[in-house]
Amino acid sequence: MAPTDDFLAAAIAEAELGLAEGGIPIGSVLVHDGRIIGRGHNRRVQQGSVVLHGEMDALENAGRQPAAVYRQSVLYTTLSPCPMCSGAVLLYGIPRVIIGEHTTFMGDEDLLRARGVSVEVLDDGRCIELMRAFIAAHPALWNEDIGV
Repeated sequence: MAPTDDFLAAAIAEAELGLAEGGIPIGSVLVHDGRIIGRGHNRRVQQGSVVLHGEMDALENAGRQPAAVYRQSVLYTTLSPCPMCSGAVLLYGIPRVIIGEHTTFMGDEDLLRARGVSVEVLDDGRCIELMRAFIAAHPALWNEDIGV
């Protein structure tokens, strides 16, 4: 398995953990120097949080890092990052984001690219199916999460 596959698999495992906890199945990992330094999943439901999307949880769980670490890291996420999570990528200078899918939700990829972030979308079938099934089963919760 290539490193991208391993890291995306770790993000998917986080998404599945979130779903098992009764939350929204979006997962993310922050990778620095070939190793995961932070992992997380959407915990808005579980924690009653307004900000704990998968990417934000991964950043939080990475702990406080020197700016140089963020500038040499890659963020893997199962779903295209929303404006809040894209803002965090820009704030910390994360240069590369690898996205499992953007079929079910298109985040602020254009903003990231416009600000020089390398964005790669994998169109991963596992990620797409995880979100399609969740949205079909819980449309009101999904709409709440994306601010509809």
